[in-house]
Amino acid sequence: MRSVNEANWDRLLRTLIGLGMISVGWLVPSGGLWSAALKVLGFFPLITGVWGWCPISAVLGIGTWPVSPRTH
Repeated sequence: MRSVNEANWDRLLRTLIGLGMISVGWLVPSGGLWSAALKVLGFFPLITGVWGWCPISAVLGIGTWPVSPRTH
């Protein structure tokens, strides 16, 4: 069983946000600090969206994955 803490809609949103941040970072004509920051920081939502697990959410005990009832 795969360990995830993100719902499918959350994963899609994170992936799109990450790709958007990286794209904007590459498209900024002046470059500089903002461009570098967007390129670097865009990888966090991209990777967590593709992976389906966010370490910050896990530490805080939150997640968007629906919890199914346990069966004994």
